[in-house]
Amino acid sequence: MNLKVVRSLAESIRLTDQQREIIVGLLLGDGHLETQNSGRTFRLKVEHSIRQKDYVDWLYQQLSNMVLTKPQLKLQTVAGKVHEKYWFSTFSAGTLRFYGQQFYTDHQKIVPKMIVKLVSPLSLAVWFMDDGSLKSRFHRARIINTHCFDELSLQRLQDMLQQKFHVHTTLRKQREGTQLYIPPSDIETFVEIIRPYIHPSMEYKIKLT
Repeated sequence: MNLKVVRSLAESIRLTDQQREIIVGLLLGDGHLETQNSGRTFRLKVEHSIRQKDYVDWLYQQLSNMVLTKPQLKLQTVAGKVHEKYWFSTFSAGTLRFYGQQFYTDHQKIVPKMIVKLVSPLSLAVWFMDDGSLKSRFHRARIINTHCFDELSLQRLQDMLQQKFHVHTTLRKQREGTQLYIPPSDIETFVEIIRPYIHPSMEYKIKLT
């Protein structure tokens, strides 16, 4: 597809409400935006382990009107170990500029001041599918990896969960950064909010024993 056609397609894109909610969830999680023209347009990149192939394929289906190439496999070597990654990216579009402006400052990902207005139950589900996990198989508590966020962003996440969804969290410091900890007392509330939006391949993350 030539550049002129791609530009025309990018200019015609209008995000649905569902796409907007998914993008917010991805940007709270592992998704990231890239710009090559000083912020005039952005593209969204989604990348996971090949083990999450079904989930990535679902994300691709939801955003396929913004993607020119289907998800692809790539090999990544880290500390001498080869990892299989599965990824796709959207084309660059001005419609993503708002999210670039809200979620990034000085090339650093942040949580926007207006996160309470942007986030929805679907956003929470995508965020948890991206970065959520069991504390251990012996606990009902859940962890959301938030290592990339600074203290202010973490506070905004905690406030958003408490104010909008009545889910209390605490912070759990790790060597790699800080995680959000959802205690057993709040996990049923959280799971009931996100359950309708969880992809079947990710249901293991929300099973309560």
